[in-house]
Amino acid sequence: MIYAPAGRDAAVAAALLREAGIASSVCADFSALERSLGDDAGFVVATEEALRDEDLRGVAARLRAQSAWSDLPFVVLTRRGEGTARAPDGTRLESVLGNVTFLERPFHPQTFISVARVAAKARERQFEARARIEELREGEERLRTALLAGRLGPWELNLATGSLRASPTFEAIMGLGGGDGLTRGDLLRAVHRDDRERVVGALDGAAASGAEYAIEHRVVWPDGSLHWADFRARVVRKSAHDARLVGVASEITDRKDAEHALRAVNETLEERVAARTRELRDAHAAVLAEIEQRKRAEDDLRQVQKLETLGQLTGGVAHDFNNLLMAVIGNLDLLRKRFADHAEAMRLVDGALRGAQRGAALTQRLLMFARRQELATEPGSLVELVRGMADLIERSVGAQIDVRLELPATVPLVMLDTNQIELAILNLAINARDAMPDGGVLTIGVDTVEAAADIELAAGAYVRVRVSDTGHGMDEQTLRKAVEPFFSTKELGKGTGLGLSMIHGLAAQLHGALRLSSEVGSGTRAEIWLPVTAEPAAEPAKAPQAASGAPSRTLSILVVDDDELVAFSTANMLEDLGHAVVAVASARQALDILAGRDPVDFVVTDYAMPGMNGVEFAERARQLRPGLPMLLVSGYADLPQRSPVDLPRLGKPYHQQQLAAEIERQLSACELRTPRAQAFADEAAPGNRGVDHEVECNGRHRRPL
Repeated sequence: MIYAPAGRDAAVAAALLREAGIASSVCADFSALERSLGDDAGFVVATEEALRDEDLRGVAARLRAQSAWSDLPFVVLTRRGEGTARAPDGTRLESVLGNVTFLERPFHPQTFISVARVAAKARERQFEARARIEELREGEERLRTALLAGRLGPWELNLATGSLRASPTFEAIMGLGGGDGLTRGDLLRAVHRDDRERVVGALDGAAASGAEYAIEHRVVWPDGSLHWADFRARVVRKSAHDARLVGVASEITDRKDAEHALRAVNETLEERVAARTRELRDAHAAVLAEIEQRKRAEDDLRQVQKLETLGQLTGGVAHDFNNLLMAVIGNLDLLRKRFADHAEAMRLVDGALRGAQRGAALTQRLLMFARRQELATEPGSLVELVRGMADLIERSVGAQIDVRLELPATVPLVMLDTNQIELAILNLAINARDAMPDGGVLTIGVDTVEAAADIELAAGAYVRVRVSDTGHGMDEQTLRKAVEPFFSTKELGKGTGLGLSMIHGLAAQLHGALRLSSEVGSGTRAEIWLPVTAEPAAEPAKAPQAASGAPSRTLSILVVDDDELVAFSTANMLEDLGHAVVAVASARQALDILAGRDPVDFVVTDYAMPGMNGVEFAERARQLRPGLPMLLVSGYADLPQRSPVDLPRLGKPYHQQQLAAEIERQLSACELRTPRAQAFADEAAPGNRGVDHEVECNGRHRRPL
């Protein structure tokens, strides 16, 4: 800054400074000069006469307020001859301005430039000092921030005098009161008494050797609480008699607690590892067990699917075989009647009939396995059933077998076909007898159990019949095949292999299950599970009256069967009984007849027919002729559960006497008040179509179409 308001001094000074490469600015007045006196000012060039009459108190105040590093240089230009004379003014300026250089005018330009460069260089050194001071201040601030962030307390112990300088953080770590009078004794008193000797040894060792002081020890606060502290320090020697221990301290109570907890954990680590190993082993075993259980379930499902497939196959084969046997037995019955006086012919016919009946029994077993046999189910008690056949079982198994019954007083009722269940239990008892050739124990028990839902049974209550023996048992492979049809462990010719498969199908048809368990050398246990029913016990059935061989009346009977052999055989048996028979091969043909005016007193229809089954045909027939008596013949019981028409059924194959008896039974419930069937045919002839014949069936009247 240049302040020379009079003459050309300001312009000359600015030109010289510019020539020297020093930037400058000219102050127009004294207030401008005063305002420019800051820490960033370089130096001031002013004339003595310009300063002489000014109030310099403001300048003095600004110069006194300079930072410690700042001492602003002044170059004052005086006039020749006034230096000594005006000495009081020079003294005054020197006292106010401080760092001042006087240069007498006129001067050589180089002299002015030299003085200006000295002043500028001095100011540059001041600026460098300012930068160093700022760096030191910032470094101290960063150190202070780091110490606070790390919760580190700086401290300094004079090893000669024992005086202790400590930060507030250090005092907080040690639990010491604030003040400047702390000593080594105060430090040691805060140390736990069990650690004090070790701390003293470490302090003395560091002071003697100059080694690093590093120690962790406990600290007792004034309130008696126990804490841990970590100390790090080094010996700093300013002289031979001035050594200080300078360092930091930090509280490590949380770390020590964590280490203690970790040690406690490590002490029990082996036990926890062993426990975890056991858990993993148990979990692994559970997973393996679940996999094995799933595998068994999949195997059971495949077995059930295989049995279902076999059942469908055997059921279809048995149905077709039944139709063949129907034709054979029907024709043999007729031959037997016509050659009753021919002994040789009767012997041959009887032999053929016995063979056909054995075939019929075989198909019944196949149908039972396929769950397609016709069952006469009614509510009954398994306890009473088993108790009633005890003598039969004992006679069947022989004296070598000890038969034991485990029967409760009562059990809930179940839906059963008494004859078939008796046959099944007897079959199981005979199997048990064959498994104990040298004698043993046969136990038959009945109990009530609850079952969870699985692939065989629905969830609910069941009554279970248990048949167990002490025989030679079966291995797993044999056990899995035991219920397959035609599989047998008996010698060739001593079994059909249909016993267990028949029981399996029977139980499934009754919505239950057959379950087998066996172990080689320990015996076999068979269980028949049947669901509990809420229906009341059935009334005792009245003994049926035997049907006579001759019909009580002559009827016009319509036979409907798609199998030509069966239709031919049935028609022959009915004609032999004296009835008029019309046989058709489809339900559609039969409906056409019923839609006409031809008299029909009775219908015998097959169930399984293409296009329209027997039940559907019966519905349509009853719409055409309400109350028309009908008989459904079928090789297996595959009628729907809820049929809209109530149809009596006769299972194939059947004998002529069975067919005649069933027709008489149906007609006894449907009284005919018309002339004989032949009269129908006569009166329905051309010229008599206007005659109506009233028929009463089950209390209702109808008129034939």
